[in-house]
Amino acid sequence: AGGGGGGGGAEPSIVVFDEAHNIDDVCIESLSVRLNRQRLDQSSGNLQRLGQEIDRVKREDGARLQDEYRRLVQGLQQAGQLDAQVAERLQSPVLPEDLVTEAIPGNIRRAEHFVALLRRIVNFLRRYLQVERAQCEGPLSLLHKFEEDVEVDAKSLKFCHERLRSLLSTLRVSNLDEFTPITKVADFVTLLGTYAQGFTVITDPYPEAEGIYDPELLLSCLDASLAIRPVLNRYQSVILTSGTISPLEMYPKILGMTNVVVTESFSITMERNCLCPLIVTHGPDQVPITSRFSLRENSAVIKNYGDLLEQLVQTVPDGLVCFFTSYRYMELVIEKWYETGVIARVLKHKLVFLETKDIVATTYALNLYRKACDDGQGAVFLSVARGKVAEGIDFDRHYGRCVVLFGVPFQYSLSRELRARLEFLKFSYQIQEAEFLNFDAMRQASQCLGRVIRSKSDYGVMVFADQRYARKDKRTKIPDWIQNSLEPGHIVMSTDVAVQAARSFLLQMSQPYKERTGAGGSVLSPAALKDLQA
Repeated sequence: AGGGGGGGGAEPSIVVFDEAHNIDDVCIESLSVRLNRQRLDQSSGNLQRLGQEIDRVKREDGARLQDEYRRLVQGLQQAGQLDAQVAERLQSPVLPEDLVTEAIPGNIRRAEHFVALLRRIVNFLRRYLQVERAQCEGPLSLLHKFEEDVEVDAKSLKFCHERLRSLLSTLRVSNLDEFTPITKVADFVTLLGTYAQGFTVITDPYPEAEGIYDPELLLSCLDASLAIRPVLNRYQSVILTSGTISPLEMYPKILGMTNVVVTESFSITMERNCLCPLIVTHGPDQVPITSRFSLRENSAVIKNYGDLLEQLVQTVPDGLVCFFTSYRYMELVIEKWYETGVIARVLKHKLVFLETKDIVATTYALNLYRKACDDGQGAVFLSVARGKVAEGIDFDRHYGRCVVLFGVPFQYSLSRELRARLEFLKFSYQIQEAEFLNFDAMRQASQCLGRVIRSKSDYGVMVFADQRYARKDKRTKIPDWIQNSLEPGHIVMSTDVAVQAARSFLLQMSQPYKERTGAGGSVLSPAALKDLQA
């Protein structure tokens, strides 16, 4: 998807975002701030340290603080602290335009006054966090409470981020990481004072698990366009690209791109058909297979999933990767498979490794999985669609000859953050709830399946194990390069017929293969190009 930039004043540069299928999530994450009691306690410690540093600088080098005060009175640009070009670059979403042109408000110019204000803000947030049940409110509502309780206006809050940055610079603080907690608090109130819309404030007393009281305050960004707008305005051309950026028409909507030049989906040039997508909808007993909430604990569905895995481990050489829709669903299915002997029967053919929430244990499991594939024994890696493995790990060559997606990876639709975002998208961009959830689930599914094809000589089987993938609204959202390999007879399959299709495909792919060069090859060398021209 290519977007035009911000007109005449835009820099004549081209900005390319690769792997941009999740760019809206990245934008939202960059403007969302989480605070809990531990972080607020650390912020109090930071403020105590800042107070000591201010006293020390006053004693040793009072002129430095006076100098900063004079700068803040004049406003950063007028004082020569920022030239016009740097000022323009600083106009990021966290740093409003007023900051560059206006003077810092009088009540936070003096360092000790500013630290006292931050102390009042931290104390207010600590009280605000004392909740017994979850609540959700708009930024203006919380801002009103700030003004009443802390006796500070929105304009002063808007400048907190830059005022803290200036103070840390004046005090010549070398270890900025130490002041991350108070920086987060400053970010929180700056965003709160800057934006009246596009955000929501969520307070959850039990964010981890029911019964574990550890209240969390989340300023959640709902509008992805806020973060990317400065980039679109500044550069002449912005290009978003990814192998799984599908469907294309959704991205300009949610990113607020108005002057889109082109949205184009390119197919992958391959000399042989090295993809085999299969949509498995039912078992041999005709019971539909699906991770739909109403059927996910159905023993017949879990049995059919187990049969599919058992038959695939006997058919697929080397590595086989499976993705579940969530950790909870993976635990449920594996527990049932243990009880019914599926895991024991799989272990007769391949070793089994699984992803956990512990990143160290998962990395260790991945290394052992690769070793088992290198040794020729083969292995199965059980993973989660929205986990670390689905996003960043490639299963190229013999590490991933088949990938299976058990279910459709929808987001947890009762999440307060997601509910707020869905309401915002419906109100602001007229994007219906089902439309966005389908789009999000299918891009996640495509991301999982794309892990196995990483080069021209690679080949692999892609198994969509859920009856819902056969529906047109899901199937058309699969990237074109996968759809082009999907044969009409592979759209509604039973588990045993799908395994037969995978077996014949892998047999065909295992034949000796020499990449064609010269005329007719997929990539021409300079010499071959001259021959062709001649």
